[in-house]
Amino acid sequence: MSGMDIAVIVVVGLIILTLFAGIKTVPQGYNYTVERFQKYTRTLHPGLNLIIPFIDTIGAKMNVMEQVLDVPTQEVITKDNASVRADAVAFYQVLNAAQAAYQISNLNQALLNLTMTNIRSVMGSMDLDELLSNRDTINERLLRTVDDAANPWGIKITRVEIKDITPPADLVESMGRQMKAEREKRAQVLEAEGFRASQILKAEGAKQAAILKAEGEREAAFREAEARERMAQAEAKATQMVSEAIAAGDVQAINYFVAQKYTEALTSIGTAGNSKIVLMPMEASSLIGTLGGIGAIAKEVFGADGAPPRPVNRMAQASTPVVNPFAPRTDGQS
Repeated sequence: MSGMDIAVIVVVGLIILTLFAGIKTVPQGYNYTVERFQKYTRTLHPGLNLIIPFIDTIGAKMNVMEQVLDVPTQEVITKDNASVRADAVAFYQVLNAAQAAYQISNLNQALLNLTMTNIRSVMGSMDLDELLSNRDTINERLLRTVDDAANPWGIKITRVEIKDITPPADLVESMGRQMKAEREKRAQVLEAEGFRASQILKAEGAKQAAILKAEGEREAAFREAEARERMAQAEAKATQMVSEAIAAGDVQAINYFVAQKYTEALTSIGTAGNSKIVLMPMEASSLIGTLGGIGAIAKEVFGADGAPPRPVNRMAQASTPVVNPFAPRTDGQS
């Protein structure tokens, strides 16, 4: 092999080496920094990139995907001097590869210490009860504080989450007793309120029942009084009509009136609840005869045609012997 061949091979090798040195391929999710004579010049993004061989070099290879930072468990003293153990997790993303590479050394360690310090600061400014019941507030305050601190490094803190808060065992037992007492108190209050509402409803029901009963009794009394009034009016009207008929000489009217009263009296006697034996008068069996006798009396008083009666001859009546049909006979006949 001649010297010319060796020179050609060397030149070709140099060309290939130069091409490899000047062509850089950046994978997706990464950014490379370019340094010229150890000074930052620009950032290479994912894809095929060209640099000046042997002059420009790759400085830092920064992962720009969202990453997880696990915060270890640490002791925290709350505002009311309660000691709790808390651990968290943070999510961050590199937005500016140059700042993340040249503004801070050991980025992960810096973010870890920053997050732990702010956890102690934020949680230490709260009471235990507030700490246990306001995790969303704690997460929001931690996110805002850590993100503001990491912003000059070209880092975006996307989330900070408190994974667990563990109070001491004796404090947990005390909280359990307190919770039990609170629940028993609420149960007693609810039971008392239910009993009170029940009594109020019962009283309201009794009141409404009494009002309705009084209104019913008043309405019944009013109806009864009205019925008695109408009955009295009807009785007075009937009496007036009978009186007018008697005054006009109507014998049938007085017969009807007396028979009606007599019949009502017999009905009352027969339907009495305390009567076991009813003694009927002898005239009850001859009610028709009685009515006839009353009619005869009326005729004698008013006359057969309603005219005044004729004078009676007292002498003739005195000469006429009166025969008693129930007296014993003297002629020996029965």
